[in-house]
Amino acid sequence: MTESVVRIVSIYPTLLGTYGDGGNVLALRHRARLHGITVDIHEVIPGDPVPTDADLYVIGGGEDTAQVAAANALRADRGLVTAVDRGASVLAICAGYQLIGTEFPDAVGQPAPGVGIIDIRTDRLAQRAVGELVARPSRFAPPGLTDFFSGYENHAGATHLGPGVQPLAMVEAGIGNGDGSEGAVAGRVLGTYLHGPCLARNPQIADQLLSWVTNRTLAPIVEEEVVALRAERIDYVARNS
Repeated sequence: MTESVVRIVSIYPTLLGTYGDGGNVLALRHRARLHGITVDIHEVIPGDPVPTDADLYVIGGGEDTAQVAAANALRADRGLVTAVDRGASVLAICAGYQLIGTEFPDAVGQPAPGVGIIDIRTDRLAQRAVGELVARPSRFAPPGLTDFFSGYENHAGATHLGPGVQPLAMVEAGIGNGDGSEGAVAGRVLGTYLHGPCLARNPQIADQLLSWVTNRTLAPIVEEEVVALRAERIDYVARNS
């Protein structure tokens, strides 16, 4: 980042915004304001080059056809790959999570090439995962992530983590990656199946991302509305599992 401004890029929000994941950028702006951090948000639409000099890149979920189109565009552009190579942070949700890997299934279940930012591979689950997802941070999660994660999943992907990639969390309720784990962390790249949007339900993840790009530890800030939402969702899962 340059001086006190954090540069955030929202990648293809018109293509990868089916499940309200655009709210993650709004949550980042909100949490940044609470911490006294100034942010500059730039939306990249398909056909536009992805800036290589931003601090944080956010990718949302989308349908299969949109996911393939986004992956093809990002592979051709190379801007995101360049940014990650120089140390930028990434939050990738659902389809965005799958496409930053090496391979994922297209609309008819055939393998499609990903962007190859982290070593993960996705194929099909036996049955689509739809519903509330609760997970506890794994021992590999960044130290700022200590609370249970809460979100909503809607995907058909089983994601397999390669060497050098660690699970973000372990599933308490739901499916996640399909093997008892949820999401992935590799360096400053974080992927997850959590919708909700993810950062509205889990502000600790927003704060971790902001901590990465500012290179400082952020003081905890509790918002009672978020606490109430998380408690209600986690209680709902407990009562219906």
